[in-house]
Amino acid sequence: MSEELTLSTDVLVIGGGPAATWAAIHARDAGADVILVDKGYCGTSGTTAPAGTGAWYVAPDPDERAAAKASREALGGHLADHWWMDRVLDKTYENMHRLGTEGRYPFPVDEKTGEPIRTGVQGPEYMRRMRAWVQRLGVTIVDHSPVLELLTDPTGAVRGAAGHRRQEGRDFRISAGAVVLATGGCAFLSKALGTNVDTGDGALMAAEVGASFSGMEFANAYAIVPKGSTITKTAYYGYATFFHADGRVVEGAGSMKGRSVIARTLLNEPVFAQLDRADERVAAQMRKGQPNFFLQFDRRGINPFTQRFEVDLLAEGTVRGTGGINVVDDDCWTGVPGLYAAGDAATRERICGGFTGGGSHNSAWAMSSGSFAGTAAAREARSAGGAVPMERLRGAGTVGLAITRGALTPDAAVTAAQQELIPFDKNYIRTGERMAPAVRALDSLWDEIAHGSYGAPTPAGRIRAREAAAITAVGRWIYRSALARTESRGMSKRDDHPESDPAQKGPVLTGGLDDVWVSAPRSVTDVNRIGPTRIPA
Repeated sequence: MSEELTLSTDVLVIGGGPAATWAAIHARDAGADVILVDKGYCGTSGTTAPAGTGAWYVAPDPDERAAAKASREALGGHLADHWWMDRVLDKTYENMHRLGTEGRYPFPVDEKTGEPIRTGVQGPEYMRRMRAWVQRLGVTIVDHSPVLELLTDPTGAVRGAAGHRRQEGRDFRISAGAVVLATGGCAFLSKALGTNVDTGDGALMAAEVGASFSGMEFANAYAIVPKGSTITKTAYYGYATFFHADGRVVEGAGSMKGRSVIARTLLNEPVFAQLDRADERVAAQMRKGQPNFFLQFDRRGINPFTQRFEVDLLAEGTVRGTGGINVVDDDCWTGVPGLYAAGDAATRERICGGFTGGGSHNSAWAMSSGSFAGTAAAREARSAGGAVPMERLRGAGTVGLAITRGALTPDAAVTAAQQELIPFDKNYIRTGERMAPAVRALDSLWDEIAHGSYGAPTPAGRIRAREAAAITAVGRWIYRSALARTESRGMSKRDDHPESDPAQKGPVLTGGLDDVWVSAPRSVTDVNRIGPTRIPA
């Protein structure tokens, strides 16, 4: 099939995970017609679908809420905003109740109280229920259809998107009154479970229409995994002891700074782990809570509670980090007319500061930011008069769209970018001397992508070409932001600047493609009061 598919709607949601589905639900609540277009199959693709995850679900009790907000404030470098934390806690509480009633999610019941336990979800069942829910509401789902570029009207407002339908072998164009980017973060195709669709596509598209980014220096998340595995469940390693090959304990590997200790050790020798700190009761709970974590051991005949196994670190980038598209108001607006961002595609600094949101905070952010963005997008679509006529729209994509056999192939570009972004002696154990050559290499790679002979010879090949360009662009923002923050704060630890600097208690903004710009951290009285006011770019 070669005929292009054309559709129109009030609100277009790009993505298929929790943020996307919650955005679709709230846009429908507001009366909008909605199309959700997913790179994979909505309900099974992304990082939530294959895993269990906690949720930042806290009852509206002042003391409990205060404790919840304080729990990660210091870890995040005191960059989180209480205004946003309160909003997300409120919306998460509301949404988790809706999930059980309207979403028909079967929460387990506390035997003592008889109340549903809403502090977490099983990803496969959660996303199966979310897909069914949005379908019941009349949302049109377009699966296996990666978006390649945004569409803008003559004023520069985002009014749709274009891409390629994998299974039909034809392109599509969708016009809309507003667009929500819920495309996930960027894990550099590191093979971490569920992240193969998370290549920074939304970030690239947002940059092409002028959006900025915040917290990108906090995109150096690495997960502990059994050697050769893709399954990340770092929380379980809180019950582990880590060993050198000769049986000596790796001192400090089980502390709050454990991953950096493991990373430094791995530079010279292998590291082994054993979940020997879990008693029988905890071990049973772990198996029940995350069965796929243990499948890999069962297949290899290893009992991880009584036997040692070799471990490694996998890069999770902005998926587990906190950086992403900057949101400039309560509606998760990107500052670009018609465009909103949610979930891992957006910055999570607002509630996490500079430290990973793990599963619980990221899960809460996904459902809350998706809700805010979906409601606002519906309002924007009404203001715009619904979908804009297709003939008034033009593609905003800048790189990787040409159908050509270039000297630089997408696969080669991915490999080159990964060589700068995945090694933890560059992106995790940070110094200016290590990061400067990495960003120069990425700048050179970008120049080839944007101005050299680059592309793929088939329509479908453009998907990988855009992914490679997005990974490269994200890497440049990460390192530029990390170089601008000349201190250690949150996840961004620098060996050459080991102390925190009070003058840098503020966000680092970045953006641009050919010419990347970055703003130094700003010290203001209340740097995080970005609810009703806006951070200037």
